[in-house]
Amino acid sequence: MHLKKRILVTGGAGFLGSHLCERLIGQGHDVICLDNCFTGTKHNIYHLMGDPHFEFLRHDVTFPLYLEIDEIYNLACPASPIHYQHDPVQTTKTCVHGSINMLGLAKRTRARIMQASTSEVYGDPEQHPQPESYWGHVNPIGIRSCYDEGKRCAETLFMDYHRQHRVRIKIARIFNTYGPRMHPNDGRVVSNFIVQALRGEDITVYGDGSQTRSFCYVDDMIEGFLRLMATDDAFIGPVNLGNPGEFTIRELAGKIVEMTGSRSKIVMKPLPHDDPRQRRPDIALARETLGWEPGVRLEEGLAATIAYFDDFLRRNEAEAPGAPQS
Repeated sequence: MHLKKRILVTGGAGFLGSHLCERLIGQGHDVICLDNCFTGTKHNIYHLMGDPHFEFLRHDVTFPLYLEIDEIYNLACPASPIHYQHDPVQTTKTCVHGSINMLGLAKRTRARIMQASTSEVYGDPEQHPQPESYWGHVNPIGIRSCYDEGKRCAETLFMDYHRQHRVRIKIARIFNTYGPRMHPNDGRVVSNFIVQALRGEDITVYGDGSQTRSFCYVDDMIEGFLRLMATDDAFIGPVNLGNPGEFTIRELAGKIVEMTGSRSKIVMKPLPHDDPRQRRPDIALARETLGWEPGVRLEEGLAATIAYFDDFLRRNEAEAPGAPQS
């Protein structure tokens, strides 16, 4: 039996945040979902709106917030290159000012707080797979730096609040995650390829398609968050959460074409600047400390994600392409 807690989820109307809110309510907690709906959408949380244990708060984490809570999951930040490059200054502010505000709230309320960091802190890695001890190979002045360096600075702030103010922190480094409720226009490979395949459009592979990614299904990732937050205060991370199964982008495109029965052609386009060649987590620490590893196979997760997007596109085919507006 879980002790009932009052839990704040920033970015709670986003892809990962909405699944996390769902799980926490299922455990009997009171959940405050905070989102400014820049990339999140109320459509992701409509099914929770009538639940007495759920509360939606439209707010931007770059501004201070005063609540009484027991735990904070800090997920607020656009997480795809299209969205975080749209307003790079605001992306950095969300990472830095947002972290300062949430850490200040955790300090005042003595709440435990988890930072949703990212595999992007490793940059274009020269070590493969990437363990938590690897410091990364990051361009500090590139077009992706607002996110990469913003998340690195957030980790610095979390560690310094922990050392200086004894704030109870956890840091999760999230590797590529996919599943239902991904934003259809976020430019990530899984959602891109599925939407293109379902529409019968050309599937755009950047570079020669030999670059690799590791894909973790959303249910596995949320389980990792919950297990990390449940560890005692001595363990703070950072800890890699992701699927060590590695696939080339071309393999993924072929698999999605096959699973959707699409007639889409695969076309090659130039590789974007600073796009990492390899990305694969070393999850030895997560296995040892959290007893966690992904359980959903890629084909199984893709089937659920394809079904979600198929339904989404059918419901929205009369409207202009894009995500539902909040």
